Amino acid sequence: MLKKGLRKSAGQILPAVPLLIFIAMISATWMMSGVVPAMIDYGVRYLNPTTFLATACIICAVVSVMTGSSWTTIATIGVAFIGIGKIMGYNECWIAGAIISGAYFGDKVSPLSDTTVVASSSCKVDLFDHIRYLMFTTVPAMSIALIVFLCVGFATTATAVDTSATPLIAELRTTFNISPWVMVIPFIVVILIALKVKTLYTLAIGTALGIAGIFIFQPGILAAIEGEGIHTITDHIAATLSLLWNETTVPASNPDLSSLLTTGGILGMTPTIILVLSAMLFGAAMIGTGMLAVIAVSFTRHLKKRTSIVGATVGSGLFLNACTADQYLSIIIGANMYRDVYRRYNFEPRLLSRTIEDSVSVTSVLIPWNSCGITQSTVLGVATLAYLPCCIFNILSPLMTLLLAWTGFKIKNVSREEVTEFAP
Repeated sequence: MLKKGLRKSAGQILPAVPLLIFIAMISATWMMSGVVPAMIDYGVRYLNPTTFLATACIICAVVSVMTGSSWTTIATIGVAFIGIGKIMGYNECWIAGAIISGAYFGDKVSPLSDTTVVASSSCKVDLFDHIRYLMFTTVPAMSIALIVFLCVGFATTATAVDTSATPLIAELRTTFNISPWVMVIPFIVVILIALKVKTLYTLAIGTALGIAGIFIFQPGILAAIEGEGIHTITDHIAATLSLLWNETTVPASNPDLSSLLTTGGILGMTPTIILVLSAMLFGAAMIGTGMLAVIAVSFTRHLKKRTSIVGATVGSGLFLNACTADQYLSIIIGANMYRDVYRRYNFEPRLLSRTIEDSVSVTSVLIPWNSCGITQSTVLGVATLAYLPCCIFNILSPLMTLLLAWTGFKIKNVSREEVTEFAP
């Protein structure tokens, strides 16, 4: 039984590993080619005191999409926004709420996000199909959040701040060649996504474009990283491979900028891969011993209607987030718990993957003892329960998925053939 459980669990999780490796490489190359720095620079250049919260939310969302990491976004540009917002006169709870809302929106819809990859893989859904289906709940939730942040901005008496004088932003502009031409790289990747090119191919092309962008737009960055002259082709190849494999930091006098410009490479993704594989083994034990079946039956025994099934999935996601204090475990266990239920009622697998994302990934930061909640409250210097009411997007996401389940909007039953493909 354990062997059977391991086979099922491995079939769900192992396809995520090569995606995570490519995500590590594309994150490194897009940072060093200037894509992420350009996004940050263009965003802060147009900060307005009245629309500060909404703008900060949007910028954090864009940076999080580009990096695939809400944690990196919050720990770098988010910290900068906390300082700028306080000077403008905003309450730190609202600033933190806007930062977290944007960062987790971007993380949730980014093909570079490890949680998004794990959620789609656990439910056997193509990554980009999963992200497209997420838009039906994330876009309305984010739109409402931005409206709330704008209203708060108009109700707050704020003063302007010269962001060019902010040390982090000022040094960012001297470290990188900020050019609108670097936006060609993400633009091409967006086209590939729209054309429904396979996920692995899209990430591979995105990595290749990022590598090309380093030499085209930031020709001196590798020498700055290595601290010595790079002259031959062999030197360039070695420096590029080191960037893809190892943790890399661009030298900067500002420690916050150094943190922002640090990329983990493939080795930096190793802890996440190990955690995901550990969760796979844990899931295999639960499946093989029958524990998961018993738990699933107790949760789903009386579920018959679409709204109750989705509602139970959301409730289980919140419960698992609180109990395990880890979003990876919560995602994988939730997917295994409800897969049979969704298959039994012929619901498409992406409904399960979306519901798990809406109830687990974005709510982990709202739980004080969850790893996400602990980290973000420490980084931003705002207590979890203090910023919780201001994280509008994170609060609305599970509510939006319940609303769509109740209305049935864009939810369809699938054929028996598709249900068979969904089977573990």
